[in-house]
Amino acid sequence: MRILGIDPGLQTTGFGVIEADGPRLTYVASGTIKTNAVATGDLPARLKILFDGIREVVTRYQPQCAAVEIVFVNVNPQSTLLLGQARGAAITALVSANLPVSEYTALQMKKAIVGHGHAKKEQIQAMVQRLLTLPGLPGTDAADGLGIAIMHAHASVSFEAMSRSTTLQRRQHAQFKGGRTY
Repeated sequence: MRILGIDPGLQTTGFGVIEADGPRLTYVASGTIKTNAVATGDLPARLKILFDGIREVVTRYQPQCAAVEIVFVNVNPQSTLLLGQARGAAITALVSANLPVSEYTALQMKKAIVGHGHAKKEQIQAMVQRLLTLPGLPGTDAADGLGIAIMHAHASVSFEAMSRSTTLQRRQHAQFKGGRTY
C-alpha cells in the first residue's frame, strides 16, 4: 500500500510517501510545499499553492491513501485558524483526488515513531531516517510527513482488524485513540 503523509503548514507543508508491505516500509519520496513566494497577507493565493502542490504530489506518486496531522491549538488563536485553513486546503486536495484520509495528532505520531509524545524534531528526523534506512536526515517538515505516513502504516493494521470485527463501515466516523478516519 502506498501512503501519503501530510504535515500541514501555511508557510511550509511537509509530505512523505512510503510503501507499506506488512511490517516492511520503503521510502518513495518526501519534500515540502512552500508558499513564501506569495505575500504573507494573500491567504487565498497561499491556499491555492498548497492545494495545487498536494494535487501534484498525488498525481506524481499515486498513493492509495493519505494521513494528515491534526491541528493543535496555539497560544495565538489567529495562528490556529490560519493553520486550520491550510489543513483544510490539504484535506480538500486529497479528498478531491478520491483518497481515503485519516488524521492523527502530533502526539500519536511522536509516540509511534520515537516512543514518547514529547520528542524533539531532531529525534523524529533520526528515527524516520533509521526506520526507512535513508542515507541522510530528511528535513524537519518532510520528516513529520513521513512520520505521519509511518504512523498510518502501523495503525491501518489495527483499523483493518477492527473493521473485520465490527458492523461499522469504514466511511463512518470512528475514533482510534483520538485519531479520526473518514
